[in-house]
Amino acid sequence: MTLIGVTICGFSVGMFNFSQFGMDPFQTFAHGIWKHTSFSYGFVYMVINGIMCVLDWFLDKTKIGIGTFINLFLLGYVVDFSTALWTGLIPDPSTVVGFLFLLAGIVIMCLGSALYYTGNLGVSTYDAIPLCITERKDTDFRKVRISCDLICTLTGFLLGQMPGIGTIITAFFMGPLISFFNRTVAEPLLNGRK
Repeated sequence: MTLIGVTICGFSVGMFNFSQFGMDPFQTFAHGIWKHTSFSYGFVYMVINGIMCVLDWFLDKTKIGIGTFINLFLLGYVVDFSTALWTGLIPDPSTVVGFLFLLAGIVIMCLGSALYYTGNLGVSTYDAIPLCITERKDTDFRKVRISCDLICTLTGFLLGQMPGIGTIITAFFMGPLISFFNRTVAEPLLNGRK
């Protein structure tokens, strides 16, 4: 479930890229950094997450698991593949096609996230940070997560990655959609295994 979930999430980020309507806050941040390098996105994503993994280790190493490393080493390269695939198949998409890809990307990302989280083999390096801060400071997770998302979005914007409607939609609607896929897909799959 973790491997499939990460692969699906990477594929959906490629759809976000292709749509050009913006992406989730962390991807906005990572793409902002990537724009200033000559490396592949997969490599830059791996380096960013490697640095964050060290930070997570000092904050709370219990959040790190095999799923963290699957995300760290795999997701960025799947994004590269997915972006190249859609750009190759549809080199000049209309606005309507772009918007449809954004909507499909959001749904697919939420399905992948549900599988990844329910697999319970560690969280992504970015997801671990607000969890650790919440537990250490005994504060509201939603406020910490929104603050982290705003920092990522602003940093990505300052580095040249424009946020868009996709950034806003993911900030407000991913949670409920992930919960829906947890309940209807991921948890039944996990329980079927038992």
